[in-house]
Amino acid sequence: MYYSMMKSRIYPILCAFLGIAVLIVYGQVIGHEYLLYYDKQYVYQNQMVLRGVTPESIHWAFSTLYASNWHPVTWLSHMLDQEIFGPNSRAQHLVNVLIHLLNSILLFTILRKMTGSTWRSFAVGLMFAIHPIHVESVAWLAERKDVLSLFFGMLTIWSYLRFTVKPRVTTYLPVLIFFALGLMAKPVLVTLPFILLLLD
Repeated sequence: MYYSMMKSRIYPILCAFLGIAVLIVYGQVIGHEYLLYYDKQYVYQNQMVLRGVTPESIHWAFSTLYASNWHPVTWLSHMLDQEIFGPNSRAQHLVNVLIHLLNSILLFTILRKMTGSTWRSFAVGLMFAIHPIHVESVAWLAERKDVLSLFFGMLTIWSYLRFTVKPRVTTYLPVLIFFALGLMAKPVLVTLPFILLLLD
């Protein structure tokens, strides 16, 4: 019982440590400006995004194939940035960093739930959090779709774990909702059902 209590107390501390690690490694991008490569298409010269969240821009987000992609949730996230921060690249970079931070904590939480091993799960979460493979996705606003789709993908897996414990319609519905949101952030998440089969 004492060991179980210690594990529950150490969990928020390790989550905080993951957050600090992400901010140390990726926090520097908060001072960055827009990149010329695709950021102008996605953000600072995209007239629909610059309008913020309006009925017209929402319709556009769900109907356009602009920049050779259909990802309305990603467009809506950029529009929400404009609505809240205006044309402030630093704040928009901060959003990318915070989404990556949440993804790192979610991965740690999911692995801990699946395996029962706090420290091994934390080690994987930490490697994921600070690995340089995420630089493009976190530091480049046009790649918001990567961190955002992964966020909803992680929530899909988390919801699926809950469904396996209590298999009913009410626990399966979040799986479908988060999966649909993830697909609308970046369609590459279409492979996620096969990952769930592998987990089973």
